[in-house]
Amino acid sequence: MVKITALLVLKCTPEGSDPVILANASDLSSFGFFQRPSVREFIVFVGRTVAKRTPPGQRQSVQHEEKAYTRLLLWQLLDEYQKNFGDSWKTVQADSTQQWPFLSEALTKFQDPAEADKLLRIQRELDETKIILHKTIDSVLARGEKLDSLVEKSSDLSAASQMFYKQAKKTNQCCTIL
Repeated sequence: MVKITALLVLKCTPEGSDPVILANASDLSSFGFFQRPSVREFIVFVGRTVAKRTPPGQRQSVQHEEKAYTRLLLWQLLDEYQKNFGDSWKTVQADSTQQWPFLSEALTKFQDPAEADKLLRIQRELDETKIILHKTIDSVLARGEKLDSLVEKSSDLSAASQMFYKQAKKTNQCCTIL
């Protein structure tokens, strides 16, 4: 599992100068004491670089190891920031050092994203159920036997049900990513 080290909310300036940090929370406890200043600088560097390269009016996250939950977290943070601070961000000219407790709480909460977001928890459970179901079907089928041949041989299935199976299989093939 990927550990979320920092969360930043930044404001880009149209003049091309460096983006301004509106809110920042980090947990550098997994780094050595003498490494922390360098890690903090690197986090700010990456945050400003991503913000500077994001088109105006768009939200963006950097995906690491295909972790989609970070997108959910970032959208939620930006929405919460807007609720708490409104349009005050428009007048900010320098990095903010003011603490925003919600950001620190989110950093802690989202270390285990499945626990933090009910939809992700449900999705994980569905994925686990799907894997178990596939394993069960595979174990029920005899060695080398395919579900397709069983459907064709079955006397329990009407022609309409067999056609439904074939059509569903064909439809699902276009959506399968290998």
